[in-house]
Amino acid sequence: MKLAVVTDNSAFLPQGIEKHADLFCLEIPVIIANQTYIEGQNMTLPEFYEKMAKHDELPRTSQPSLAEFDDLLMTLKVKQYTHVIGLFLSSGISGFWANCHSLKDSHQELVIEILDTKITSAPQGKLVETALSLAQEGADFASILAKLKQQIASTKAFILVNDLKHLVKGGRLSNGSALLGNLLSIKPILHFNADGVIEVYEKVRTEKKAIKRLVTILQQMTEAGDYSVAIIHANVEDKAQELYDTLKASGYEMDLSIVPFGSVIATHLGEGAIAFGITPKVS
Repeated sequence: MKLAVVTDNSAFLPQGIEKHADLFCLEIPVIIANQTYIEGQNMTLPEFYEKMAKHDELPRTSQPSLAEFDDLLMTLKVKQYTHVIGLFLSSGISGFWANCHSLKDSHQELVIEILDTKITSAPQGKLVETALSLAQEGADFASILAKLKQQIASTKAFILVNDLKHLVKGGRLSNGSALLGNLLSIKPILHFNADGVIEVYEKVRTEKKAIKRLVTILQQMTEAGDYSVAIIHANVEDKAQELYDTLKASGYEMDLSIVPFGSVIATHLGEGAIAFGITPKVS
């Protein structure tokens, strides 16, 4: 078996696997003031926040190109890959997972599985890492898929945003419009539900209480088992560091890191968002 793992640039990839020979990434464009940008090509992450602040109209994204994925699959056949695993942005916030299944019939020489990650950002990157690591260890295709499905089922993310307008306008928040009139009195904690849809998990009165509640949720969710936990932020590294320090000072022993949201996800969450991504380790 020669396995290729394909993801998209909404994933935050763990250090050391970005240039893995068997990893391929599709680009999700960000559109700001009718101009199209790809982070890392014609726009840096700091430039994204600068551009977003300059324009009243909110940025938006589009799906990865199906044509580019089709071309990539043809290239993989030429390179003698036999198996492909696709790990893309949650189907609950993007139609790409559903749309790209149409390509499988055109590439029957490849064994292709496109799993619904039901997540994004750092947890999505951890799934990519799992697939590559298991393949390198010699696991067979069925075992890799089983481990990924096990990991997906227990992966969670909880999010605190400064402003719901990004999620509501983009249609990424279930029943989000009903909350807009109450934002002065609540600070909703959001999460990815079991279907990979972003929805309200709890309503809390202040940001201070919401962050305290986030810490409690994290501790409860990880009290049994071994997890990788990412504190993910949208241009508020100081707030992320404060959370990190608070957890470490309390004796929290899980694998803990601080990572940024890329421009694709920050487009929908807005500047100032902070989250926990919780991914179980598999062996």
